[in-house]
Amino acid sequence: MHLRQELAGPAVGERDRAVDEQWTTSVLRLLVVLAVGLALAIGPQLARGMLPAAWALVATTSCYAVAQVAAARRGRVLLPPWLVTVVDGALVVVGCAWTGGAESVLVAALPLVAIAAALRGGAVAGRLGALALGAGFTAAAVLGSDATVPLGHRLLAGAWWSGFLVTFAVLVGVLVRMFERQVRTAEEERALRARLVATQRARIDGVRVVLHEFRTPVASLSALAGDLAAGRLDGPARDRAVALLADHATHLGDMLDGLADLAVADGSPLGRVRERTVVLAELADAVLDAAGVAPARRLATVEPPGAAVRADPQRLRRLLTNLVENAARHGGDAPVELALAWSDGLLTAEVRDRGPGLPAGQEGLVTAKGVALGERRGTAGLGLWIVEALVAAMDGELALVPRDGGGLVARLALPLPPA
Repeated sequence: MHLRQELAGPAVGERDRAVDEQWTTSVLRLLVVLAVGLALAIGPQLARGMLPAAWALVATTSCYAVAQVAAARRGRVLLPPWLVTVVDGALVVVGCAWTGGAESVLVAALPLVAIAAALRGGAVAGRLGALALGAGFTAAAVLGSDATVPLGHRLLAGAWWSGFLVTFAVLVGVLVRMFERQVRTAEEERALRARLVATQRARIDGVRVVLHEFRTPVASLSALAGDLAAGRLDGPARDRAVALLADHATHLGDMLDGLADLAVADGSPLGRVRERTVVLAELADAVLDAAGVAPARRLATVEPPGAAVRADPQRLRRLLTNLVENAARHGGDAPVELALAWSDGLLTAEVRDRGPGLPAGQEGLVTAKGVALGERRGTAGLGLWIVEALVAAMDGELALVPRDGGGLVARLALPLPPA
């Protein structure tokens, strides 16, 4: 089981926004149609002798409006936006022609169609739509007005409404652009705040990682220095202690380099990559020493015996040391097994213990930052989180699986070239 987890927040897509816009315009359209029907019921004279045709138009438009509302409620787009604008404009123009032409009360619906056209299609499409709508109303005014209305009055009404609709569309386009700029500015500010918060959290994480990683070598240095100063070691044991002191000093130097990298990189608590030749047998001994595993509890195997890889020794050692420390801490007095194998550009490592293992379903939880299985505090809960971060940075995979007979197996796979 690969334990890398990626969290992503949901985003509203273009289709979702289109459905929201369709719902709003569909409800408004239905309200306008109901208002026209109510006006015809109260004042039949508004139809100018074409009452049956007017009611037929209201019925047709009502069906169209209800279909749009039903589609919007189901989250569907019934017609393309441009076709909706054309149908709306045609229905309003025909309604104006059948209810008095230049003196029709339906002329009040023309700005609504112009607004919708500008919102759906943008500034240019909105202006062109307003021009077409004005031309259609001019034709309706000329053809649908009473014979008592002079032709000049009809043309003047058409020209006035055409100019008004174009001006209205321009104003709506300007307002839309202003709103979009404000939205972009707000989004940029939110993104900037998010980056600042992420940077601050990364700095805090870096400090906690350094505290966690310095604890083991400093404790070992203190113990070894105390034994040497007290004269409790001699012969081969003294030579071994001196070698461990040098090894821990090198590791601390690498950690200080990583801390300097953190200050330069300003974000990653893992530091820069410094590739060197890493002999796997030496790596296994260094990891077990750094984790403080007693010689009697160690069981290390390397395949093939002389294998060496090209990798960042600090990252590789930190990764394996955290896994071995975890196994030693929870394994009681049972042996801790570390098996390293390299083949065809892939390093596989297994850390096996005889501890209590993990409850079902917690394999991914324990790699979260701040989650500790024991009673330790301070930097507790960082070890496996650091492991997961390092594995992700090295394009590897980590699996925590139950061990036959009890315990846990931490199985690691890293793509590493040969030395």
